[in-house]
Amino acid sequence: MLGGHPQEIINTQGVDGADIVVALFGSRLGSPTPDAVSGTVEEIERAVNSGKPVHLFFSRAPLPHDVDTAQLEGLRNFKNEIKERGLLGEFDDIRQLENQVWAAVEHDLVKIDLSVVGVRHEPLGVRFRVESKSERHEKEIDKRGKIKYETKHWFEVTNTGDLAAEAVTFEGQAASGLMRLLVDDQPITLEPGVIWKVPVSYSMGTAGTKLTVHWVEDNEKQSKTFDVQ
Repeated sequence: MLGGHPQEIINTQGVDGADIVVALFGSRLGSPTPDAVSGTVEEIERAVNSGKPVHLFFSRAPLPHDVDTAQLEGLRNFKNEIKERGLLGEFDDIRQLENQVWAAVEHDLVKIDLSVVGVRHEPLGVRFRVESKSERHEKEIDKRGKIKYETKHWFEVTNTGDLAAEAVTFEGQAASGLMRLLVDDQPITLEPGVIWKVPVSYSMGTAGTKLTVHWVEDNEKQSKTFDVQ
């Protein structure tokens, strides 16, 4: 490695020796290398090309006041590029990140079976778990100094199977009231172990809510509806 780029050492000692690759992003993409827009991106692509499980998690926390706008733009461009590949998840806090990483790693450990050599598991295919989540946030302080709050709602959709779900889209229904999914119609790919956040808004009195997940598995269209009241 003498005379080579330092990234070559990281690739050989870090990426090539890893069984699972997890990358976390805040507001920076990283420094460029001779072969990629950043060292982190080069490591990710190297791991993907070698067939290793790869999971990327992007923070939704407030940006720092001194954020590097060029780095932030590069990060957003990279995120848009990989979105359809189903490698990414998002998190608001450490607790949520911990849950997502554990879910992804536990899935990968079963799939690659590091502890038992020669044991084969029956394929599961695509399997989804949908959980309804909500969190109360401080919105503003009125003229009388009283704090006003708002509640944000979302669904966490996890592919708990061992096969990527392709062309995934979501559809919301309500028996009464209004339920609106705050997502675009662009299909995504959800790799095994990935958790996808689907923001949702409700009108007053909404009841009987359901979320339908549509996807393609083995070139066949599939769908499943979940009660998410």
